[in-house]
Amino acid sequence: MKQFWYAVSLMAGSLMYSSVAPAETTSGALLQQMEQASQSLSYELAYISVSRLGIESMRYRHARVDDKTYAQLLHMDGPRREIIQRGNEVSYFEPGLEPFTLAGDHIVDSLPSLVFADFRQLSENYDFVAVGRTRIADQLCDVIRIVARDGTRYSYIVWMDNETKLPLRVDLLDRDGETLEQYRVVSFAVDEGVRKMMQGLVKATLPPSLSVPQGDKIKLGWQAGWLPVGMKEVTQSRRQIPSLNKPVESRLYSDGLFSFSINVSAADKNHASQLLRTGRRTVQTEIRNNREITVVGELPPATAKRIADGINLGNAQ
Repeated sequence: MKQFWYAVSLMAGSLMYSSVAPAETTSGALLQQMEQASQSLSYELAYISVSRLGIESMRYRHARVDDKTYAQLLHMDGPRREIIQRGNEVSYFEPGLEPFTLAGDHIVDSLPSLVFADFRQLSENYDFVAVGRTRIADQLCDVIRIVARDGTRYSYIVWMDNETKLPLRVDLLDRDGETLEQYRVVSFAVDEGVRKMMQGLVKATLPPSLSVPQGDKIKLGWQAGWLPVGMKEVTQSRRQIPSLNKPVESRLYSDGLFSFSINVSAADKNHASQLLRTGRRTVQTEIRNNREITVVGELPPATAKRIADGINLGNAQ
């Protein structure tokens, strides 16, 4: 009898897998279409960004002109704040500051960061779960949840326009299902008129580029012990921080969707271990062996604490 029920369990498991796997594959393909649509179509979005810090109203325009990306992000409330992208240059216009330009392939503050992710790569460590369909901004949308398999990160829910594949709503959830941030489109247009408007940026005079100082290229004497599955080191550096008057050694990690840094420096006498969290960002600081270890990034507090606890200081300077 036990063998019979074991065979039934295996059969049920295979049936469940056969029904779920195609749905997850379809969801991954839809997410790839979302990424492609967001970077290839000519469109204008009016949306709100909701977080623990408040609500912001934005307008975002995007177009491809002569195989080059042109985009504009405008804050609709308060003093005029504008960000313009032309190719690989992103220019910032802020009240009270001299305009400046930095290198970049997209406006970081515009669409949610997951729109620019490589979902083929993410499929190794994330599940893409089809939730169903509903209406957002009077459009029928496919709803997909993006969840890390090891449960150490936040999750996303995406509402994607069924026709254009543009994201019309994106919620960032903590591990308890609470909403940390929400991106929600109020109205949008996809047409060549947007492309014609953006052509005015082709010959526009943009502010001068700023050079970002590079950290020393060195081999650090400490290592991360435990990391969430799929997290890989992107860069490492040592920088002299003028405000701190001491060098700080850093390693930056990313899984292609979320990122964080580990920073190690000499500990000050008055510093103590502490945890700070603002929205998606967590700052976990620990003092050990006269060293200050700080984990900063898009992580749940428990994950940041586990990373900090696992640091092997070795012969850190």
